[in-house]
Amino acid sequence: MLFGITLLVFLLNAVALGDPARAAMGQRADPAALERLRRDYALDRPLAVQYATWIGRLARGDLGTSFREQRPVTEVIAERLPATVRLALAATLVAVVLGVAAGTLAAVRPGSVLDHALMGAAVLGISTPVFWLGMMLALVFAVTLGWLPVSGYGGGSLAHLVLPALTLGALHTGTVARMTRASLLEVVRQDYVQTARAKGLPERVVLGKHALRNALIPVVTVIGIGLADLLVGAPLTETVFAWPGLGRLLVAAVGQRDLPVVMGAVLVFALVYVVGNLLVDLAYLLIDPRTRRAAA
Repeated sequence: MLFGITLLVFLLNAVALGDPARAAMGQRADPAALERLRRDYALDRPLAVQYATWIGRLARGDLGTSFREQRPVTEVIAERLPATVRLALAATLVAVVLGVAAGTLAAVRPGSVLDHALMGAAVLGISTPVFWLGMMLALVFAVTLGWLPVSGYGGGSLAHLVLPALTLGALHTGTVARMTRASLLEVVRQDYVQTARAKGLPERVVLGKHALRNALIPVVTVIGIGLADLLVGAPLTETVFAWPGLGRLLVAAVGQRDLPVVMGAVLVFALVYVVGNLLVDLAYLLIDPRTRRAAA
């Protein structure tokens, strides 16, 4: 999968930028400087040779050198990656906690006013553009109420993380809530849940110990697939809140036509998505004992 992504990213950048040297230095660049840049970055060679050279460097952990900063791309990305990982983990936590809680409450009282209200909020969360939600949250909680900072990293403080995490997590919370509700409603009709109730077990035990755990399998799948939403929303969220992460770096690199940084950042996002889905598959073994027996 990663190999296919490298080929796709390389070809798309080649088509979109045309001559990367000209795109990076502008139309009025000195011809000698253009030729030197093409020679230094092997841009004067055929595309197949450029791709083979890039793949060879990539296999050694070398993502190239930034056009703008004249530094290794790995250094540039390493500076921004921790902030993005922190934001993604916080947004995932928001989506899981709020989504599972909302879906469980809705499933406990299906068809009630609470159910309709929570599912309506879930649809609203899925449908709301990330950049608009971020600006509205900043306007209300930062500008109007003054409870939280408007933007920035703040040295990694929790206060600066709240609004970006809520903005990015809201995109995924609605999906998790809807899947939790649907899965839980299906599980509570199973015979073993009815047996647990017939034994006189408290409803919280029936739901928490017997029903919810078995209902989490499709929810975990949705969480893994939702990593794509988080990665797509990260550049917008980081731009709105001036969060110094990888998404903001990618947006800036596209504007500056910094091809090595663009390709390196996209590959890191792809790697996060692939590894995240692998971790989701491994999480099945912890949630459902039947998968452990099947694997054995």
